[in-house]
Amino acid sequence: MEIQLQELIDQIKKDGVEAAEAQAEAILISANSEAERIISDAQAEAEKIIANAKSENEKYVKSGEDALRQAGRNLLLSFRESVARELRAVVSENVSSVFSSDAAEKLIINAVECWTEKPDAEDLTVILNGEDLKKLEAALTEKLRAKMLGGVTLKANDNFDGGFRIAVNNGAAYYDYSSEAVTDMLSSYLSPGITALLKEAE
Repeated sequence: MEIQLQELIDQIKKDGVEAAEAQAEAILISANSEAERIISDAQAEAEKIIANAKSENEKYVKSGEDALRQAGRNLLLSFRESVARELRAVVSENVSSVFSSDAAEKLIINAVECWTEKPDAEDLTVILNGEDLKKLEAALTEKLRAKMLGGVTLKANDNFDGGFRIAVNNGAAYYDYSSEAVTDMLSSYLSPGITALLKEAE
């Protein structure tokens, strides 16, 4: 009886130990699984944070590079415009200088002679501002006497500062050699060359 009781106690102990070991193993397996899940989730979250940080950093870098490029373009455009303004000022000063010198008289005489050779140009009128006409009228009348007898006339118009205009066929067509028109023409001609030089320097 005592033996059976001992065997029963041993069996109970054995069963209890086995059950406890099984439970402990199950708890350990569950804990390991939960730890792996937590680590995996943490790694995934860390990778996501790193990816987001990298993406944001790339955006900031690209945005900074774009801003620098735009600032460079704006600076270059501003510089080109400044050069174009300076070029126009230099051209304008030189054109005004030519038209206020003795060269103006020669330019007008040459222009009239060229225009009067055209068979379709009739009733040619040379238009100057009032001040220039007063200054040049005597010399032009003397040197263009034959042309003026053929129908060339001189006329004053104060709508422009310097230079001259030529009207043909009773004013049907005007050819503008005023300071402003010549400056525009020369600036337009020179600007592409300046722009090309600036592009080469980029």
